[in-house]
Amino acid sequence: MLYHLLYPLRDLWFGFNVFKYITFRAAMASITAFLLSVILGPIIIKMLSRLKVGELPRRSYVEPLYQLHKHKTGTPTMGGLIIIVSVLISALLWSRLDNSFVILCLISMLWLALVGFVDDYIKLIKPGSLGLSATTKFVGQLLLAFGVALYLFFTLNMSTELYLPFVKNAVVNLGIFYILFMVLVIVGASNAVNITDGLDGLAIGCVSFIALTYGVVTYLTGHVELSSYLNIYYLAGSSELAVLCAIIAGSGLGFLWFNSYPATVFMGDTGSLPLGGAIGLISVLVKKEFLLLIVGGIFVFEVLSVIIQVVSFRVFGRRVFLMAPIHHHFQLKGWPESKITVRFWIIAISLGLFGLATLKLM
Repeated sequence: MLYHLLYPLRDLWFGFNVFKYITFRAAMASITAFLLSVILGPIIIKMLSRLKVGELPRRSYVEPLYQLHKHKTGTPTMGGLIIIVSVLISALLWSRLDNSFVILCLISMLWLALVGFVDDYIKLIKPGSLGLSATTKFVGQLLLAFGVALYLFFTLNMSTELYLPFVKNAVVNLGIFYILFMVLVIVGASNAVNITDGLDGLAIGCVSFIALTYGVVTYLTGHVELSSYLNIYYLAGSSELAVLCAIIAGSGLGFLWFNSYPATVFMGDTGSLPLGGAIGLISVLVKKEFLLLIVGGIFVFEVLSVIIQVVSFRVFGRRVFLMAPIHHHFQLKGWPESKITVRFWIIAISLGLFGLATLKLM
């Protein structure tokens, strides 16, 4: 909005010219999102507390883990509302609203936030309920993912080429099957963040680091000279996604102000589903889907731990981990919750840096 209102006035005062620079708007948008989260946080948390929207420890946990999480009883959930509101306001202020990529990401986040909100709400009004059935929630994600994929394929005529990592000029044209691949990435990323959201600050911290990494990637992808120099895929207009990535990172860090151990609010599915979906969609748009496997390594590790646990138990009747996802395994091993979170953050930051270092090979 500010770009559309103030940049045209650059002839009246040269200072307004700064709004054309993506780096300036990304920085300001991130700061705005952070401040909005910090300011709106107490208001929304107080509202959720009054509505008794509180977390209940699940008896589905093994008993030792149940005891570790018992103190979280009554902690407000649905804190993802803080993130969604701050993202929307910041995006409306600092993004170019004529950019179809940004609008598509915002619509996707809103849809997935709605699915997550319904899921969280059912858990709270029906004690003992696990929320939406897995099938219903999955269908909600699929509808969004297919809608986005079809729009990109038929309306925006998006390239169906898949760039293979670490092999020079290795490209596979998936044709119409690229639609299924896009759906897989978006839904997979959405669920991966949801699975990881089990410890105070864990998921949102990792998402913030990944968003910052993709902020750099999207800026380079939309820059003609830099993308050519790095020999990476060029997509006109994708640099504007750097502003959105900065907003996600800023709002995430603002939310972490309240979600850090011991958390005073949890984001719930209201936050985890849209954040994961947005990251997955952004990786698809800039053709850096395989990069997500690296910079989002924590999420990959968490999902794999669940898959390994389920397969091992059903096939061999034995568990590989004390409990899955893997962060609960470390809890039952005796690691303090805060130590698990910080160590996973360290890994996430390292993977982000490694991903950027190998960008020319992706």
